[in-house]
Amino acid sequence: MIFNYGIDHLTVDKILNIANGTLKATINEAAISNVNECRRKVEKMANSNKAVYGINTGFGPLCDVQISPAETSKLQENLLITHAVGVGNPIDSSLSKIMMICKVHALCQGFSGIRLEVIERILFFIENELLPVVPEQGSVGASGDLAPLSHLFLPLIGEGEFWVGNEIIDAKKVLSSHGLTHLKLEAKEGLALINGTQFILAHTIIGLKKMEYLLDLADVTGAMSIEGYQGSASPFKEALHKIRPFKGSLKVAERMRMLLVNSQNLTSHETCDRVQDPYSMRCIPQVHGASRNAYYHLNELAEIEMNSVTDNPIVLSETEAISGGNFHGQPLAMALDYNSIAASELGNISDRRCYLLIEGKYGLPRLLTEAGGLNSGFMIPQYTTAALVTENKSLCFPPSADSIPTSLGQEDHVSMGSISGRKFNQILGNIEKILAIELMYAAQAMEFRRPNTFSTIIEKNFKIIREKVAKLEEDRILKDDIYAMITLVKNKSLIVN
Repeated sequence: MIFNYGIDHLTVDKILNIANGTLKATINEAAISNVNECRRKVEKMANSNKAVYGINTGFGPLCDVQISPAETSKLQENLLITHAVGVGNPIDSSLSKIMMICKVHALCQGFSGIRLEVIERILFFIENELLPVVPEQGSVGASGDLAPLSHLFLPLIGEGEFWVGNEIIDAKKVLSSHGLTHLKLEAKEGLALINGTQFILAHTIIGLKKMEYLLDLADVTGAMSIEGYQGSASPFKEALHKIRPFKGSLKVAERMRMLLVNSQNLTSHETCDRVQDPYSMRCIPQVHGASRNAYYHLNELAEIEMNSVTDNPIVLSETEAISGGNFHGQPLAMALDYNSIAASELGNISDRRCYLLIEGKYGLPRLLTEAGGLNSGFMIPQYTTAALVTENKSLCFPPSADSIPTSLGQEDHVSMGSISGRKFNQILGNIEKILAIELMYAAQAMEFRRPNTFSTIIEKNFKIIREKVAKLEEDRILKDDIYAMITLVKNKSLIVN
């Protein structure tokens, strides 16, 4: 199967498959025709006496300064150089690659006016793992991600740096080692490269893929905790959720029924005198489901964005290049912010289930140890989940609620979506750790329900955990156990379907 840039429809999985080399991506004749035709329009406008923003004028507040055809190339080069002001740690090189893939797809749609030669050079970077170094901070998420995109494309003009393994190497040296010379940008090209939301979008794509698994894993951890707690499966009955049919709730309830089906452990206490479980057990469909609803919406918006043209100005005809606002990051920024809340809630409710398992109720020993007093058992890992939950709460402040004017007021409302994307992924990283600890707690609690048996999928996950982390008989250093569990989560080793 081949993906055609600018023609076919991108999805999260397709982007990741292009990035990891399992999906071949190319520019077909239709896309080449669109690119060349749009370039012809730009060249005609660049040589006219009519002022067209970004083609023969300055940028931002200097849009009223017309630039001569002879100065056009220098203008575009200056654009990349002056906007490369990012700071902080470099983003992961995989994000740089995703940014370039998304940018190529946008440029190939034929509204940006860039030469095919420039696009082909970016494709060479992608296909040969020439991944530019991009600092993580500096974008305000309107006019797009100007600073990170400038760093991303500095190597096109022989500036900036590439990753070579774990080393950072000057772009000129890397280009020379591949027999390449730097490009000379022409009218509109610098602006087409650095206007866009690809930094925000790349963080969204990575976050969506991670959240997809964590949503499923959260259901598994909840089901295992219910097994350990000997809770009830009745709150997951389909009839209950059909009369409040939120998509996410219906999905989670269905999954909980699947995860707990034929559990001898749960049926063994159906006649006990417990009336209901605490919310963190019986409201799993409502809480996890709400987080899924947020995920569904963000995925929908991201798919629109990755198939859109987000630079500026947009070339519509030989005489019309509209200076609009497709580069504004607000559509993703707002959704990223409430998905940060949605992700954070997975950790919040997980911590509460950890707490329930160490209370010492319903046949479980306090702190999940039979030798309490001399042994602290599982008292302290819940401190860690509590700390991570609070850290996530502090990360839930929505950057999209803020705006600081830039560019002498020309860019007077910005999205701050780049910060939203980075924080979203920070929160997801913390969720991995919280769920890892809950899985460890749940497995320990399940030990006290033997010889009862659990559902098939829960038994399989219990075995996977026990291959890495033994039952806690007496106190030991739990850091190694916790890290082993985190590794299982990060490697997606647990069975979720």
